[in-house]
Amino acid sequence: MSSVSEVRCRPRSRRVPWFLVGLGAAGLVLAVARMAAAGGVPDAWVLAGCVLASLGVAGAYGLVIRVDADASGLAYRTLLHRRSARWEDVADVRVRVQYARHGEIHRVHVVTRGGRVWRLPLPASSSADDRPGFDATVEALRALHRRYGSPESDHLAVLSKGTAGRGLGLPAFLCALFLAGAALAAWFVPVVAEEKLAWTSAVPCAGQEAGRDRDCLTTVSAVVRDTEVAQGKGRSWVSFAGGRPVDQVSVSKEGAAGFHAGDRVEVTVWRGGVREVVGEHHVWREHFPAAGEVTVAAAVCVLIAGYPAALIAQRRRARRRPADELLPSPLPFAGALVGTALWSLPYCYTHPTLVPGSPGGVAWAVLGAAASVGLFAGAWRATRLHTPGADTPGRADAGGEDVFLAARFLESTEYNPHGFGTHIVLGEDGPAVLPHSGPGRYAARPIPVERITVRTVRRPRGGDGDTVPSGWDIAELDDEGRLVRLAAAPADLARILRAFTAEEDTPVVAAGSDG
Repeated sequence: MSSVSEVRCRPRSRRVPWFLVGLGAAGLVLAVARMAAAGGVPDAWVLAGCVLASLGVAGAYGLVIRVDADASGLAYRTLLHRRSARWEDVADVRVRVQYARHGEIHRVHVVTRGGRVWRLPLPASSSADDRPGFDATVEALRALHRRYGSPESDHLAVLSKGTAGRGLGLPAFLCALFLAGAALAAWFVPVVAEEKLAWTSAVPCAGQEAGRDRDCLTTVSAVVRDTEVAQGKGRSWVSFAGGRPVDQVSVSKEGAAGFHAGDRVEVTVWRGGVREVVGEHHVWREHFPAAGEVTVAAAVCVLIAGYPAALIAQRRRARRRPADELLPSPLPFAGALVGTALWSLPYCYTHPTLVPGSPGGVAWAVLGAAASVGLFAGAWRATRLHTPGADTPGRADAGGEDVFLAARFLESTEYNPHGFGTHIVLGEDGPAVLPHSGPGRYAARPIPVERITVRTVRRPRGGDGDTVPSGWDIAELDDEGRLVRLAAAPADLARILRAFTAEEDTPVVAAGSDG
C-alpha cells in the first residue's frame, strides 16, 4: 500500500440512486399537481407523492456522497455536509464497530488533532463479503496518512464493544433516564401512602352525607348486566344494569371471570370511583399500592442506573489508555448490584421512608450497606487495569510433567493450522499446540521456539477479535519476520514465554500504557 497516491470512495452502484431520484421527481410533480387540482386540500395521492419525494432525497444523497484522499489531505461530501483536513491535522484513522440486529457494521472514524471525531460516510462494511474491500481501503487511507502525516498509533485501532475509546453518551443517557424514573417514583411515595391510609381508614357515609363526602364509603346495591373478560393483556369489564351506580367498571381478569350476568352485588364507591364489588360467590377490590411497593420501584431504577454508571466509571478510569484497548468485563459490578438488591429491596418494602424504625432496622441497614461497600470494592479491584508483565508472579514448572494451559495463537501457522489450537502444553518434549486440554499430546503440533522472538506483551485490543477474553494478555511474537499473536491469561502467558525464552534468555518487553 506504500505506492497508493489517492483514494476515491463512491457508492458501488449509481443506478439505484438515479432511479430513486426519478421516483422522487415524479412524486413531487404528483403532489403539486394533486394539490392544485384539489384546491390545496391534501389527500391520499398527495401523501403518496410526498413519500416518493422522500425517496428522491435518499437517492440524491447516494449520488452526492463521496470521500477523497490524496497528498493534500482528506475530504468528504454528503448532501448536507462538506469537510476537509490536511494530513498533518489528522491524528489517527480508526475503525469503529457498530452492532446492529443482524450483524456488525464497520465504519471509518477520523480523529483530528483538536480531538474532534469525524465518521466518514464511506467506506462501510456490513458483511464478510465486502470486508476485504473495506480493509483494503482503510489500509490505503492509513498509508497516505503515514506518508504525508504523523499517525498517533502504529497499528489500526479498532473500537469494538468494551474498548476504552467508546463514547459515554449512551451510558450517560441510560443512567440519567433511570435516575429520573427513581426520582419520580420517590416523589409519589408520600402521595401513595396518604391515599392508602385514607382508604383503609374510610368509614361508611351517614345517610345525609351519602354522595357528598368523597372520603366516606357509599355502598349501593346493583345487578350485573354482563361481563367482558379480556384476552391477553387487555382490560376486563363488569357492566351494571341501569347504569347504577356506574355503567361499567374496569376490573382484573379474575374479577370479571368471577361475576355473571344477573348477579346481585354490593358496590362500594369512594372518592367518585368504584372500589369494591361484593357478590355472593366472588369479591373484587381495587388494588391500592403500598408505599413500600413504590419505594421498591424507585430502588430498582437506582440499581439499574448503577450498571451504566459503572461503565462510565470504567471508561473514565481508562481515559489515559489507548482507545482500542479492551477493558475488563463490568460483570463484577453487575454482581455487586444484584447482591445489593438482595438486602435493599426487602428493606425498602418494609421501610418506605428508608428511615429504620427499630434497632433491628438499624442493624439491617448498617450490615447491608457494609456488605454493599465490600461488594463494590471487590468489583473495583476485579476490574482494575493491570500493566502486562507487572503483576504475573511466576510459578515453578512441575518437574518433567506435561502442563496444559489455555492459550491460543490468533494467526494460522503450520503449528496452528486454521486456528485449531485452544491450549499449549509445556513439558520435557517442548511446547506444543493442542486442540484440547489433555491429558496426552494427541494431535499436538510442536512450536518452533528456536525461531521465535518475543517482541512485546500488551493488553487486548478491539482488533484482536472477539475470541480473546478481556482479562487475558497478548504477546506479539516474531516468527522469522512474521508477526504472530499469542493470547492467554497473564500468569499462564508469562509461564509460556519463559518456556519459549528459556534457552535464548530473551527478555520480554511489557507494553506500557500507550500500547
